[in-house]
Amino acid sequence: MGTKKHHISIITGNDAAAEAVKLCGVQVVAAYPITPQSSVVEALSKYVEQGIMNAEFVTVESEHSALGVCIAASTVGARVFTATSANGLAYMCEQVHWAAGARLPIVMCCVNRAMAAPWSVLNDQQDSMTMRDAGWIQIFCRNNQEIHDTVIQAFKIAETVHVPVMVCYDGYILSHTVMPVELVSQEKVDAFLPKYVPHTILDPSHPRNLNPVTLADPRKDGSGTLCHGYMELRYLHQEALLNSPAAIVAADKEFGKLVGRNWGGMVWGYRNEDAEILLMAAGSLTMELSVAVDAMREEGIKVGVLGLRVYRPFPNKELVEAVRKAKLVAVFDKSLSYGNEGPICADLKSALYTSGVSPVVHGYITGLGGRDVKYRHLIEAAKKSIAALNNGNPVKETEWVNVQI
Repeated sequence: MGTKKHHISIITGNDAAAEAVKLCGVQVVAAYPITPQSSVVEALSKYVEQGIMNAEFVTVESEHSALGVCIAASTVGARVFTATSANGLAYMCEQVHWAAGARLPIVMCCVNRAMAAPWSVLNDQQDSMTMRDAGWIQIFCRNNQEIHDTVIQAFKIAETVHVPVMVCYDGYILSHTVMPVELVSQEKVDAFLPKYVPHTILDPSHPRNLNPVTLADPRKDGSGTLCHGYMELRYLHQEALLNSPAAIVAADKEFGKLVGRNWGGMVWGYRNEDAEILLMAAGSLTMELSVAVDAMREEGIKVGVLGLRVYRPFPNKELVEAVRKAKLVAVFDKSLSYGNEGPICADLKSALYTSGVSPVVHGYITGLGGRDVKYRHLIEAAKKSIAALNNGNPVKETEWVNVQI
């Protein structure tokens, strides 16, 4: 199947991710089930059992252990993968930070789901947004084709910059919904993704400690070499993230040349060439925004979609350029930075603060815990912001869409 130039399958987002992992020659998969990501690793276990995929499939007792196995396998030089959702990601928290701090090129799908309590298995983006400061690259997908392609790109990105990548996509809305997906051929994946060459060094003749207790200041090791202190390691990690957009954009462009499609690099737009009003979100919500924009364009409103593809590192420069001509940006967050506002909205305001570009930014919270978000809800919210702007009294407080209090 992977050898065909064009193979269209009608598959779920989870299957699209699993097909990509198989094509990437992953050697170790560690898994613990949690809805709605379970079918990703179930598919991979089937591939391993059937001999379709030459990999070790490790079943563990918890999500914490799943990422622990990935950390160990990546350290010794294997290409690894895992997936999780919501409270499973929260249970991984210590290991999420460890994987990033160890600069391991792990790829993990986060199938976005609401955080408990109260218990919910439905979608919002609170889980991955909660981990935004853990040091991972985070990429959000808008449809199943993008899931398939982004997982392939993620391995290239992670192994280029030595930072783990979290591929995020909306639970059920994408994970369990079938769409046409063109599977990339094995030949093209092999041409795009070289064999993993680990940057960690394991040599029995030259034993060493990996990630030991690190003091605040640089110090010499046993051979007299001055080694980084903790702060230097954090600086280098931050620099790797800040410089990773070049690798992210390059991977997307190279992929596009091989396959014939790409996804915009860091951000993307829809009907925003002459737009005075931009509606911004991440993930599948941007597709609903596209429907809203089409309807508003029929009314003569100059409006467009600003899609956030990469959330970490936050694409400050790209967003400043994207909103330069806009009068208003309405940001729709499917998560909440408790005690503040939506995280995407807050980060956009931060990016604009010293840029000299100053559209009105108005934030909305929507779709929490699987609450349905229809395009008419988005139109109503956008028109409210537009009316306030035109009246000379733009709304600045965060508002909630389709909440019944």
